[in-house]
Amino acid sequence: MPKDSYLVGLIGSGIGPSLSPALHEREADRQGLRYVYRLIDIDTLGVPPEAVGDLVRAARELGFDGLNITHPCKQQVIRHLDALAPQAEALGAVNTVVFEEDGRAVGHNTDVTGFAASFARGLPDAPLERVVQLGAGGAGAAVAHAMLTLGAERVTVVDAMPERAAALADSLNRHFGEGRALAATPGRLAELLARADGLVHATPTGMAAHPGLPFPAALLHPGLWVAEVVYRPLETELLGTARALGCATLDGGGMAVFQAADAFRLFTGREPDSARMLADIAELAGAVPAPK
Repeated sequence: MPKDSYLVGLIGSGIGPSLSPALHEREADRQGLRYVYRLIDIDTLGVPPEAVGDLVRAARELGFDGLNITHPCKQQVIRHLDALAPQAEALGAVNTVVFEEDGRAVGHNTDVTGFAASFARGLPDAPLERVVQLGAGGAGAAVAHAMLTLGAERVTVVDAMPERAAALADSLNRHFGEGRALAATPGRLAELLARADGLVHATPTGMAAHPGLPFPAALLHPGLWVAEVVYRPLETELLGTARALGCATLDGGGMAVFQAADAFRLFTGREPDSARMLADIAELAGAVPAPK
C-alpha cells in the first residue's frame, strides 16, 4: 500500500529556478500527501559533478524516497546505482533515481517518455519523415530517442560540437538501426531545414538567461513544425517567430510536465493528473516574461 509521506530531491548545477519542486508538491497536495522536494545544488555545496555518488548515498541514508538528477550529473550518477531501467540504459543517462524497499538505487529516464508524451499530445499528426534536431547534449539525446521511438524515419542531429553530434548519431543507429540518425554541422542547417518536415530545438538558446534565436529567422518556413525543449519562458523567440510564419509549434512545458508526472508516479506509485500539472506549468512558467 502506498505511503502518504515522501521526501525527494533534485541534484544538479544552478537549479535554483527549477519548477520541479512546485510541480511535484502541488500535485502531492491535491492528492493529500505530505511531500517535501529539496534542491541539492552542487554549486551551492561547492562540490564537483563527480560528488553525485556521495550525494546519492547520503540521500539514501537520510531516508529519501528518490531523486531527480539534472545537468551535469545525468551520466556521472550511473556508476553509483544498483540497476538501470531499459530506457536509461539505452540512453546512457539517468534523470530519476528510486530508492526501493530493499535499499537498491534504480535509475530511470523520464525525459524520453516525457517528450514523447508531450509530442504525441501537442503535434499528433506531424509528419516524421525528415526531422532536424539542433542540440546533442543531455536533453538532445533524450528527445532524439523519443522522436525515433515515435516513428521518425530519420533524425539529423546538428550541434556546434561535431564530435558530440556524431557520437549521438552513432548511439541512435546502434539502438534503432543503421541510417535512422545522421550527424551534421551547423553550416548545413539551411539546406537541411529547407527539406525537413520538422525541427526539434534542444539547446539553451531562448531561455531567460540566453535570449534570442538559435539561427537566422529566414531559415524557418511555413511547412515546418517546430518543437521546443526550453520551458522558461514557454513562448521563446523561436516559437513566436515560427508561429507568426504559420508553423505548427510545441512548447517545452509539456516535456517538463510529463517527465515530472512520470517521476512522481515512480516515487509514489500514484497516478498524477497531467492535465492539472499542465495548468500548473502554464501558471508557473508564465511568471517568466518572454525575452525581447
